[in-house]
Amino acid sequence: MILRRSTDRGHAHHGWLDARHSFSFADYYDPRWMGFRSLRVLNDDRIAPGMGFGMHPHRDMEILTYILAGSLEHQDSMGNQRVIRTGELQYMAAGSGVRHSEFNPSTTDPVHLLQIWIQPHQTGLTPRYADRSFSNASSGQWILAASPDGREESIAIHQDACLWISRLEANQTVHHDLPAGRHAWLHVAEGSVTLNGQTLSEGDAAALSGPFTGNITGIHPGQVLLFDLA
Repeated sequence: MILRRSTDRGHAHHGWLDARHSFSFADYYDPRWMGFRSLRVLNDDRIAPGMGFGMHPHRDMEILTYILAGSLEHQDSMGNQRVIRTGELQYMAAGSGVRHSEFNPSTTDPVHLLQIWIQPHQTGLTPRYADRSFSNASSGQWILAASPDGREESIAIHQDACLWISRLEANQTVHHDLPAGRHAWLHVAEGSVTLNGQTLSEGDAAALSGPFTGNITGIHPGQVLLFDLA
């Protein structure tokens, strides 16, 4: 287990955007933290009302956006136009090339989101879009949000990686077993938990390698994301 504390992450404040970077991104560079396995970017972003990212290009990346609070308006060159809200996960396979914009449509409330990039298993794939809501998910259990085969109604992505999400109330526990050869990145999105007795607060993370059995217990209500990676 290697801990990555929230306060050790990269930080960029542009007035309209307050961003925390778990891995090297844009002007933040740390050769020790270039990503973890196929997980390349995990940005904890807060976007001011009426602000956002204008149309810009991406290619050869699996891009996931998870809304923690507020809403985000998405438009892309594939013709998709959606407003995603709290508890929704959006997916875009950039593949051979796509352009998109992301704006906070609210005039009063910021939007808090996680921007996640996963490197695909091959380049030049056909761009694709999907989204799914987890706003009504029960607490105290794992929900499979993304997977390579789209099982359990998860979003299918182009990588041997699974994203699990769990909302935890105080004293609720979920377990995750990693066999030898598998790895995981556990990110505390909200609240606080213990991982095998080690306290992790909002924004903290742990890099794990199997064989490993993780017992995650809520301290303060919140949610965690776990990336199970090859």
